[in-house]
Amino acid sequence: MTTPSTSQPTPTTAPAAAVTAAGGDGAPGRLGSLGPVGLVLAGGISVQFGAAVAVTLMPRAGALGVVCLRLFAAAVILLVVCRPRLRGHSRADWGTVVVFGITMGAMNGLFYEAVARIPLGLAVTLEVLGPLALSVLASRRLVNALWAGLALAGVFLLGGGDFSGLDPVGVGLALGAGAMWATYIIFSARTGRRFPQADGLALAMAVAALLFLPLGIAEAGGKLLDPTTLALGSSVAVLSSVLPYTLELLALRRLPAHTFAVLMSLEPAIAATAGFLILDQALSVAQAAAVALVIAASIGAVRTQAGRRRRAAAGLQEAEAAVALQEAGKGSAS
Repeated sequence: MTTPSTSQPTPTTAPAAAVTAAGGDGAPGRLGSLGPVGLVLAGGISVQFGAAVAVTLMPRAGALGVVCLRLFAAAVILLVVCRPRLRGHSRADWGTVVVFGITMGAMNGLFYEAVARIPLGLAVTLEVLGPLALSVLASRRLVNALWAGLALAGVFLLGGGDFSGLDPVGVGLALGAGAMWATYIIFSARTGRRFPQADGLALAMAVAALLFLPLGIAEAGGKLLDPTTLALGSSVAVLSSVLPYTLELLALRRLPAHTFAVLMSLEPAIAATAGFLILDQALSVAQAAAVALVIAASIGAVRTQAGRRRRAAAGLQEAEAAVALQEAGKGSAS
């Protein structure tokens, strides 16, 4: 469940940065030998195959039960590893981390409810529209209307002109997850500025886990304590949270942020592949074309924003050089 944002850190980038702070530089050499692109792709594969495993777990625990298990296991791991400091934070700090946790829980809950109703690849494609819309709106450039148009064309194809062929509730839930994803990006950045290292992420994950604990118990009850269910839920937490964050952490040390975001744009295709291999969810030609259009829109938006940042940086360097020359001229004249 990761997607590029051209204006804020990505959902996966923020946790990856947190793991960087928490885990130090002692990364396994074998993982690093994959190369940064290989690490990002491996992380994306881990996330989407983790989501596919979660779908197979839903008959046992339900969508909310799976979310509860994933968030709870991830929170335990992060709290043990990060050991966040509870004192010394302002009321605004706690407000930010609580909203971040609520957003995280809502994003996961809506997404898993969506994949319980529509194919995984299509759910991720619809979810991607949230961060893509945030990127286009934040950029305020005319060229991004092209990327928005491509994305809308993909959505049109996805429904075959309408969404009668797809569960409309699933479509709405996936779009809601995308809106929460965009909100997640904003509050991920705010939490990172207010809390040191991985403290904010760990605390927000705990908030999300506590939020979903009663919902998971209400839906699954004692099934959550079944050893097989617990094992599968923990594997989803590792595949969809811990492992990809670690892989992305290693990649981001050697990979430009915009390149990382472009690679993240491939998530819908990876999700569709995972859905086909594990869940036997094949896409029609029109649906595959829709996924391709949304991927193209995401890549285009990221590359446009990255080019804008490079031009702005080059202009700043030129201005600084001109000022330095002027100062040198004044010095020689005096």
